[in-house]
Amino acid sequence: RVPLRRMKSLRQRLQEQGLLESYLEQHPYNLAAKYFPGIAVEPLENYMDDEYFGTISIGTPPQEFTVVFDTGSSNLWVPSVFCSSPACRNHNRFNPADSSTFLSTNDTLFIAYGTGSMSGVLGYDTINVAGINVRNQIFGLAETEPGDSFYYTPFDGILGLAFPSIASSGATPVFDNMMMENLVDRQLFSVYLSRDSQAGSFVLFGAIDPFYTTRGISWIPLSAETYWQITMESVSINGAPVACSSGCQAIVDTGTTLLAIPVRALRILLSRLGASSSGEISCEAARNLPDLIFHIHGKEFPVPPRAYVLRSNGYCTLGLQGMDVPTEEGELWILGDVFIREYYVIFDRANNKVGLSRLP
Repeated sequence: RVPLRRMKSLRQRLQEQGLLESYLEQHPYNLAAKYFPGIAVEPLENYMDDEYFGTISIGTPPQEFTVVFDTGSSNLWVPSVFCSSPACRNHNRFNPADSSTFLSTNDTLFIAYGTGSMSGVLGYDTINVAGINVRNQIFGLAETEPGDSFYYTPFDGILGLAFPSIASSGATPVFDNMMMENLVDRQLFSVYLSRDSQAGSFVLFGAIDPFYTTRGISWIPLSAETYWQITMESVSINGAPVACSSGCQAIVDTGTTLLAIPVRALRILLSRLGASSSGEISCEAARNLPDLIFHIHGKEFPVPPRAYVLRSNGYCTLGLQGMDVPTEEGELWILGDVFIREYYVIFDRANNKVGLSRLP
């Protein structure tokens, strides 16, 4: 069980310092870049609102790093001492010379971002995740992180929990090695994200905590073994379909904080919910908003306004953002932390299913 710490997001910190508007002007982004098939991308802007981070260690003796546990990507990487970019200098950097178990390679790693990129080399070492020692785990040692995007982030690196098929440079993901080395009792992991300022968030490897499944588990088969991708039938408000009416695809992604939805659907939802085109709404009006109902695998999964209305400094905005991704199966939605906070989510690799259990 890896405890996750909830911290202020990059967006909140920039907002408090009056830097958000200028930052967004300098760093235009396309969230959709992360989900184009065949390209291993982890756009930084996807992490602008991230608030949940955990600690792992790499090497012998262990060197600690704060990482995002991201079900929307598959690579593990951290900054290295070979990196002189400003974004590396103010984060923890891995030093392979200090680890007796490190094995170097000549293989390179390049991951493109909407606002830049990271590049580096691949190496092998022991990774410790909540007491689980994964020996000879391949990971990226960042040598360049151009621009200032990563400079502001409160995390050092990223630990991807999606499928090997989307891993850059063919690197085996951490959880795949856990399974192959029989380090987990069951071939699944589960995630609980606390609401508001509550503590207790975690990623649990190899088990389901029954404390969080008292309302039962709804199992949903995956529609693709790349991301944790499922099929939705529709999205409704007050019993009437408002989006995804012909069915659509959805990715359950801990590395996205908001609900990312097709631009056309976003316009409809903002209008129906009485919000401005930028998603702003009066906090008084927000008290009377309806649930968003996601229809998945024949069942209803409500997301109440307490989940999708974001309150900050007396202002209210809807936790929705526009994103258009062309897929063969139709439009794509990203069910980020706004959705996940309402459910205990089980990511089952043995059966290629996602389990959802509604939280009280």
